[in-house]
Amino acid sequence: MSGRDLFCQPRRIRRGAALTLVFASVLVAGAATGSFDESDRPDRKSASGTARSAPLGRTEEVAKAAAEAKADGKSPMEAAERAVSRSGDRWGAVYSQGEYEEFEQALDGQYTGVGLWARRERDGRIEVTKVQSGSPAATAGVRKGDRLRTVDGENVDGQPVTEVVSLLRGDAQDAAAGTTVTLGLERGTHAWSETVRRARLSTDSVTVTRPAGEVTVIKISAFTKGVGDIVRTAVRQAPADSGFILDLRGNSGGLVAEAVTTASAFLDGGLVATYDVDGRQQVLHAATGGDTTRPLVALVDGGTMSAAEMLTGALQDRGRAVVVGSRTFGKGSVQMPSQLPDGVVAELTVGHYRTPSGHTVDGRGITPDLDVTAQGQAAVERAETVLSGLGDAS
Repeated sequence: MSGRDLFCQPRRIRRGAALTLVFASVLVAGAATGSFDESDRPDRKSASGTARSAPLGRTEEVAKAAAEAKADGKSPMEAAERAVSRSGDRWGAVYSQGEYEEFEQALDGQYTGVGLWARRERDGRIEVTKVQSGSPAATAGVRKGDRLRTVDGENVDGQPVTEVVSLLRGDAQDAAAGTTVTLGLERGTHAWSETVRRARLSTDSVTVTRPAGEVTVIKISAFTKGVGDIVRTAVRQAPADSGFILDLRGNSGGLVAEAVTTASAFLDGGLVATYDVDGRQQVLHAATGGDTTRPLVALVDGGTMSAAEMLTGALQDRGRAVVVGSRTFGKGSVQMPSQLPDGVVAELTVGHYRTPSGHTVDGRGITPDLDVTAQGQAAVERAETVLSGLGDAS
């Protein structure tokens, strides 16, 4: 299991919320990227002023609970959380105003943290797997391979990486950029502490590598703003004889518009997915002009979620990619936010999306064409082997 200071479960996951970057809302994506026409937006307002809506009954129920709590001098947020929990909405989430602002900033490709990635080893130790260049962690001399023993004096051995990440970010205190966090570190026989200041950092959502002469690996960790254009540029700039591995392992979703733009890099128009909002079916199409000739393998696992599953399903159903790996997570629901008292935001499920062939992903996931249980680089090597056996996709 691995994680980083942004792409993790927020602390409200313990109250039934979704992952930080999920298939949050087709209309959230449109609002953030400017990719939707006015006709695609419902006519009610939400937290950030963009026209959005959620099912009237559930929205009114949650809003009523929050309003009554506020009138009684109680917490609207806690009341809303109880109402969402009672509704049985698995992916329903409630955020404070600050949390929701951070959520939207994350979708813009920014986060508050110290700039390190970590994983939990088999013995429970937390090991630093990567340090972002120029980040507070890098400035403090933290290196890949260092052991993270404590965060602000709390022993992190054996803790889930998501909890460690929450400590690094200071979620419990709504810590802002400039606040400090003390890291207890170990390198070989040397143990020491470093106090660093959290900062606003940009994410590295796309990594492009060419491990072999005829293979381009495009790793997408989340669909933050601008990812689709980066992928399209990478495809255009790849050598003419290069095949592609689209690595979506651990991708928990993000902006749907960016996933559609990514699909457009490999499709020449056509259907990407359909989804429903309040019973009304909507359609997502790829742009024309994508690369449809060079071979493509999509690499997925159980951490491939929502918008990443939508992309995978489109490429698989359209016959554009061979999907390799393990069954994906199975989140195919659409959430939309509604504003509650005191700036509280409730995100409630309004519908589900389907792949071009009409398959529902929610609760089922996507079954790969080739089941591969290998992890890490070994999985990439298996994907390379599959890629080498593919001819032109045309």
